[in-house]
Amino acid sequence: MTTDSTPRSGAHHHRAGARDWTAPPPRSSARAFHRTLHGYAPTRLAALPEAARDLGLARVLVKDETSRLGLPAFKVLGASWAVHQALSALEAAGEPRPPRLTTATDGNHGRALARTGALLGISAKIFIPDGVHPQAADAIRAEGAEVVATGLDYDGAVAAATAYAHETGALLVQDTAWPGYEEIPAWIVEGYRTLVEEVDEQLAADGHAPDLVVIPVGVGSLAQGVIEHYRTPGRAARPALLAVEPVAAACVLVSRQAGEPLSVATTATTMAGLNCGTPSSAAWPALSGGLDAVVSVTDSDARAAQAILRDAGIDAGPCGAAPLAGLLAMAATGALTDLDLPTEATVVLLCTEGAAANPA
Repeated sequence: MTTDSTPRSGAHHHRAGARDWTAPPPRSSARAFHRTLHGYAPTRLAALPEAARDLGLARVLVKDETSRLGLPAFKVLGASWAVHQALSALEAAGEPRPPRLTTATDGNHGRALARTGALLGISAKIFIPDGVHPQAADAIRAEGAEVVATGLDYDGAVAAATAYAHETGALLVQDTAWPGYEEIPAWIVEGYRTLVEEVDEQLAADGHAPDLVVIPVGVGSLAQGVIEHYRTPGRAARPALLAVEPVAAACVLVSRQAGEPLSVATTATTMAGLNCGTPSSAAWPALSGGLDAVVSVTDSDARAAQAILRDAGIDAGPCGAAPLAGLLAMAATGALTDLDLPTEATVVLLCTEGAAANPA
């Protein structure tokens, strides 16, 4: 089902009791694998003391993913683990490596997959939707991949990549799931959890734990990983979780309001990596049950947040700035109080991309 409803800036949906939702136990952890990758190191947690003061919070910290394993975004955590797991499964079954890797992307995931393939000696064919900046497409080509400009929206590009995989035997490494295509997206989600495992260790070193984690959301795979991590059975610390998406592609907000996953008609946004019209089917249980709130922001909101981050020495792209934009939007509407934060709250913003990842 598709809806044309377009939320406004600051529109939000809150669900009481989300912290009581329990995720399935994790199947495995990608952290040990990531530690074996050349150049691996935990990314930093940077402080925004002025934002914390203005919002009446004890700490506002930014998980700075503007440089991760030589790329300007976090996506390589998921792509590398998923390809590793898929190739290991083929080897165990006595099957040959695929002739190519393929995916649809708004930029960062495709570049991460192309880099992963190049390191393994497997070529990649990457399908991009309409609206991807030419420099972002060139960055994917620079990794040695073939880029196909589909002229379609994101969902259409996913369909094109899927058809190509079926026709050629290429390995589809797509970061969204649908019925019948769930294993590889699940591995991608597992890969993303390395990010929040690092956050927990970094905070614990100073005697803290997160009270609120703010996540940019497209199809919801990163959000799924974060939600399932913090809603793990038996986990003591269960922070509030807030998702942020563009008003131009607010599929999670609209779906939560409807109580079922819906597709939305998307329009152009500088938050290209979040310009997705349909939530991942695998992510939906976590998005609907374990997420405290979701809020929509405009490109203007994201630009203002980028400026604040830049002044703090974080060169974020629009998607990376979205969590700060969402936090500010929730505060401006008075909705931050819905999250029932403690007096001395620690807030962690997941800055998922640098400006170099998104020329827009």
